Amino acid sequence: MPPTPLTEQIRANLRQLQQNEIDGHYTYLQLATLARGEANQQLLQRMAAEEQKHYEVWYHYTQQSVVPRRLRIGLYSWMARLLGLTFALKLMELGEEQAQAAYKAVAQDFPEALEILEQEERHEDELLAMLDEEALRYAGSVVLGLNDALVEFTGALAGLTFALRDGRLIALAGLISGISASFSMAASEYLSQKSEGGELNPLRAALYTGVAYLFTVAFLVLPYLLLPHYLLSLGLTIINAVLVIAVFNFYISVAKSLSFRQRFTEMTLISLGVATLSFIIGTLIRTVLGVEV
Repeated sequence: MPPTPLTEQIRANLRQLQQNEIDGHYTYLQLATLARGEANQQLLQRMAAEEQKHYEVWYHYTQQSVVPRRLRIGLYSWMARLLGLTFALKLMELGEEQAQAAYKAVAQDFPEALEILEQEERHEDELLAMLDEEALRYAGSVVLGLNDALVEFTGALAGLTFALRDGRLIALAGLISGISASFSMAASEYLSQKSEGGELNPLRAALYTGVAYLFTVAFLVLPYLLLPHYLLSLGLTIINAVLVIAVFNFYISVAKSLSFRQRFTEMTLISLGVATLSFIIGTLIRTVLGVEV
């Protein structure tokens, strides 16, 4: 039995802390199987053991078991496989920041909470020290490819839309120019990294840049191949561009602890601004040259 009576509210708060700890225990164990390097695996296993101890502290008071949320644990495991261990762990740490507030709230009645909180905060420092994934080291190359494709290619499609006014022709012209530009961007990144002589492999950096550019091109051109009217296609292309910006910046903001709002707003305004300017230029050129398609 617990040493002191607990109100229903306090018991509910402690059970929530139990839930977080048991979820963390099994999540760290799962992620340890995906981590590269024995040192990283041992660190995650040690953190899992600490989470289990934290769970037992709160069980001592509630005397009630809590079942781990398998769906939540599986989600982190899936994200680690798809988006990298860094992203999954950083997303977990965001959740632990919320849990830290809960620990501070019960610290007055349960002194153990302060010690557990200290260990939770140490987790973040240890994770930051261990994380070194290729995808994040080459994030700059991915940003280069995405930025150029979103800014330049979105604008080019807007210009082509009002110059050609035919979905198939716009898609054809866009794919040709986009594929050529992706090769050009990859070559530029290769030469840039080679001349700088940094830690990044020039060939891999070029591959990340080229693939990011090519993926963005394909995603932006797709509406012109699917929709019957070029204006509808342009509208969906703009939505796709904003979606790519949002998804990528969410990933980077979590993985690198950066501001999502600032990066998203900046990229969106630049991309849409260039698209609007290109739309105006395409219309003017079409009018001046008297071209009818």
